[in-house]
Amino acid sequence: MSQLIAPHGGHLVDGLVAAEEAARLKQLSASLPSWDLTPRQMCDLEMLLNGAFSPLRGFMLRSDYESVRDTMRLASGELWPMPITLDISREFADSLGSATRIALRDPEGVVLAILDIEDRFEPDLELEAKQVFGTTDRKHPSVSHLLERSHPIYLGGRLHGLEMPRHYDFGHLRSTPREVRAFFSKMGWSRIVAFQTRNPMHRAHLELTFRAAQIAEANLLIQPVVGLTKPGDIDHYTRVRCYEKLLRHYPEQTTTLALLHLAMRMGGPREALWHAIIRKNHGCTHFIVGRDHAGPGKDSSGTPFYGPYDAQTLVARHQAELGITMVPFQEMVFVAERAQYMPADEVPEGATVLNISGTELRRRLQEGLDIPEWFTYPEVIEELRRTHPPRHKQGFTVFFTGLSGSGKSTIANALLVRLLELGTRPVTLLDGDIVRKNLSSELGFSKAHRDLNVQRIGFVASEITKNGGIAICAPIAPYKGSRDIVREGISAAGVFVEVHVSTPIETCEARDRKGLYAMARAGKIKEFTGISDPYEIPENPDLRIDTTSIAPDEAVQQIVLKLEALGLIRPEG
Repeated sequence: MSQLIAPHGGHLVDGLVAAEEAARLKQLSASLPSWDLTPRQMCDLEMLLNGAFSPLRGFMLRSDYESVRDTMRLASGELWPMPITLDISREFADSLGSATRIALRDPEGVVLAILDIEDRFEPDLELEAKQVFGTTDRKHPSVSHLLERSHPIYLGGRLHGLEMPRHYDFGHLRSTPREVRAFFSKMGWSRIVAFQTRNPMHRAHLELTFRAAQIAEANLLIQPVVGLTKPGDIDHYTRVRCYEKLLRHYPEQTTTLALLHLAMRMGGPREALWHAIIRKNHGCTHFIVGRDHAGPGKDSSGTPFYGPYDAQTLVARHQAELGITMVPFQEMVFVAERAQYMPADEVPEGATVLNISGTELRRRLQEGLDIPEWFTYPEVIEELRRTHPPRHKQGFTVFFTGLSGSGKSTIANALLVRLLELGTRPVTLLDGDIVRKNLSSELGFSKAHRDLNVQRIGFVASEITKNGGIAICAPIAPYKGSRDIVREGISAAGVFVEVHVSTPIETCEARDRKGLYAMARAGKIKEFTGISDPYEIPENPDLRIDTTSIAPDEAVQQIVLKLEALGLIRPEG
């Protein structure tokens, strides 16, 4: 393997201990405090153990974390742009006492690694967001995760890997950096261009990657991310089936496909540099950096978080130090007169240029419209249509939120009847009181229990949505954080439609047949929403309905019109 580029830091880390030591540590783990890894932490652990994050040997200590945060370098001076940290709850941190080791477990309780606790610290998360992502705007998915969902304490230390996280899908494509390097050596490849994607690939992508490999006189590694990507992305099962079909159109023995179980941060320039280092660790010499590479879109004011060429500029600035060459992404367009793809800057004057954006592709899929063969291959279109049917055939959730007595349940029941009358899909009503009785009977009304109840409703709704049904949810759902979690989960499965029943508290209290508001004002009911507990008003719901002066059937008609406008149901007649 001497002909391949050296890993970052000069040595490819192998985080797994020998079998005998693994058996000993596994026995020891029964007596250690245990932390159940989150999905993001699972991805990071895998990348640490298999060497993709070389030269890191564990989660960062404060010295490395602060240096990376502020200077994009480890304390040793080695280039590294992204903090890799293990965040834990304050309660778990307090329970550790003088413990020097913890066991890290997957969601099924399997011990994957032992962490030596070498550092424990409380980071400034606002500062981390500003330094790493350049913003504290919560519309940035990683800023939102960092400031609203991550735990407040970081543990740092070396990892002793007992086994790799288990994957039951696409095992033939899941290769470690060491295995990818061995493949390159076996094939005699020494110059390799890497292309990362989190979206389906089409003919333009084939042309640009093939052209990039030709220009670099290199072979090609297509390495899509199948860990955590941007919320709303097409599921990786569909994408990988599309990649496999597309691979058949490359010249034989020039291109290979391998999956990367990475948790993306959508961090723009820093993320692009991080991706380049990861590809260096896999043995690649060149890396294609796209326009607005790993950008999360626009901020709350409508301005892009990162400039279109910021990522390319940063990677180019460090490519000599890294030893990996940045290949700028070329926009490829289809020229009708030549019946072929060409770089946009080489198109003859007056030529007819055809192109379909990602937004336009999604629109055509949603509406069941034609997708031309010049854009993508028929087998790719077939795969996309199979897993992403038109919107009027997709599952969706109508999520009502509002004060007690606002009219949520009444409208939800009326909407249930209307949708059953249409008969296009199975419909399930998850009313707040019914769920409390049948799914969450053991829960109280603390903030933690309210959040858990709403998240349970969201989980059931996401399963209904994923399987093509309609879920109608009608909890109070007073807190933005739990509503956002539900939105994210359901949006990954189908379409989430939020309806804020905005009836004023005075009207709700006047309607109160059970006398709940009166008891709450008398102090007989604690933590009552709107009286002794807050209701966080949705900022941008799909629809607001005040039932003060409209009947339930009028409210339902507004919702039906919104569903028609969204393409989820077809207009009658």
